[in-house]
Amino acid sequence: MEEGLPRMRRRYTAGRLLERDLAPDPFDEFRAWLHDAVTVGIAEPNAMVLGTVGPDGQPSSRSVLLKGIDDGGFVFFTNTGSRKAAEIAGNPRVSLCFPWIAMERQVLVCGSASTVSRAATLAYWRTRPRESQIGAWASRQSSVIATREELEAAAVAVAEQYPDEVPLPDFWSGFRVVPASVEFWQGGVARLHDRLRYRPTADGAGWIVERLAP
Repeated sequence: MEEGLPRMRRRYTAGRLLERDLAPDPFDEFRAWLHDAVTVGIAEPNAMVLGTVGPDGQPSSRSVLLKGIDDGGFVFFTNTGSRKAAEIAGNPRVSLCFPWIAMERQVLVCGSASTVSRAATLAYWRTRPRESQIGAWASRQSSVIATREELEAAAVAVAEQYPDEVPLPDFWSGFRVVPASVEFWQGGVARLHDRLRYRPTADGAGWIVERLAP
């Protein structure tokens, strides 16, 4: 075992999370926590770890950026040729984890992903910096390439091809994750963490809150 790792331990003392303090709706609670993360200066507060599962049952995860909360879901955008998009196509059940460790907080979303409308994808695409648009065209995401120079040459070629407006690629889309559960985790003293999980009611009209043992 790597020397020192067993002794790496942080005492969580930031506070407690009680049922009476929660908003009735998990999206409202999430917006409040995201606002806190932005306010305290968390780096990339909208970064989340997206977990997917491949056809062989192998899970994979990567960090992506949350770019919207709408229609009862969490929205991100990616190349539809990527590994994550291919795995979502085969199994739409995914997880999202917001690891705000500096705040002693974490949010875990489990649910199903589906593509957003082309209009919504285009609206977001137009907000992206030009260099990000060029990068999206240049990268055959998740495919094997020979060298870094190959990627950079592809970006140069795209920039030359589109000297003005860069169009939305047909291989780029948004995904909306509609939650089956949203868990809010607050670090606690002596590892007695608070874990409160929202689940939709049977009729889908509201939410049930459950406390989980840490």
